[in-house]
Amino acid sequence: MSDELPGLDLDRLRAHLDREVPGLVAGPLGGRVVAGGKSNLTYVVSDGAGSWVVRRPPLGHVLATAHDMPREYRVMTALSETAVPVPRTHLLCEDTEVLGAPFYVMEYVSGTPFRTLDEIAPLGVEGVRRVADELVTTLGNLHAVDPEEVGLGDFGRPAGFLERQVRRWSKQLESSRSRDIPGIDDLRDRLAAALPEQGAPAIVHGDYRLDNVLVTGDGKLTAVLDWEMATLGDPLVDLGLMLVYREQPVTGGGTPATSAEGFPSSAELVRMYAEASGRDVSRLGWYVAFGCFKLAVIAEGIHYRHSRGLTVGAGFDGIGDVVAPLVERAHTVLKED
Repeated sequence: MSDELPGLDLDRLRAHLDREVPGLVAGPLGGRVVAGGKSNLTYVVSDGAGSWVVRRPPLGHVLATAHDMPREYRVMTALSETAVPVPRTHLLCEDTEVLGAPFYVMEYVSGTPFRTLDEIAPLGVEGVRRVADELVTTLGNLHAVDPEEVGLGDFGRPAGFLERQVRRWSKQLESSRSRDIPGIDDLRDRLAAALPEQGAPAIVHGDYRLDNVLVTGDGKLTAVLDWEMATLGDPLVDLGLMLVYREQPVTGGGTPATSAEGFPSSAELVRMYAEASGRDVSRLGWYVAFGCFKLAVIAEGIHYRHSRGLTVGAGFDGIGDVVAPLVERAHTVLKED
């Protein structure tokens, strides 16, 4: 296994693809790790003629229910004929003998996951606004998909969704707790005690944000990525988390892309979503606070893995520093809810 591609043995991958999808790959494979991911490992592999993306769980400390390859593969496959742009899926492998963990292979889609101001600024004010419009419109399109019609009627249990979400992320926190985090237990209790009445259920992405979509140079959204937390439930959790990222990005250095001139304010994004979806957003403060809690737990999990040398790539050193500000913001938002 290459030191440059931890977690991916190209020879074993090629042999498996030749058996399961004959003709997909025509020559020896080369590959690279895709930078930016803080959870599942993502690689681009190529035979010189075509390119594909391989996704697998991280190398260590895999939290229960996280990093679910079959789940991610299934939802993208189901959405392939809808208005939600997703990569074409080629193969799911649940046999851990091949790469040491479950993985899947999908098509390589062109586009940029905008993270920094320097990346998005060349689009100009109108281009930035177009990206934001596409981002919100696509989220509305996702939440308008009928799960039954695309074969996802059993993809989750919408009843009691918010209560289970608070409980689930509380358990994830315990799985990664390695230091004192002031206020986070109180935040968990406050969220559990103030659950909103759920709206009509929909397919929930679970981590919807600007750098989890691919966008072309003319502002067109070409693919929504990173479906590992997808389920059926209250779609406002997607909007709430997107707003958390709008105000407090945690995806590395540089000025965030969401600060670019032309990118809508949080209030504008809420208005755009409400118009696109027709959903009631009057209790959105709770969803933003929950998004802060969820993101704090995710960041703490990455901090836990990084502190034990189990992460791959750069940009992990400061991930633990975002946890306390997220908890503080959540408490502030809940006071306003």
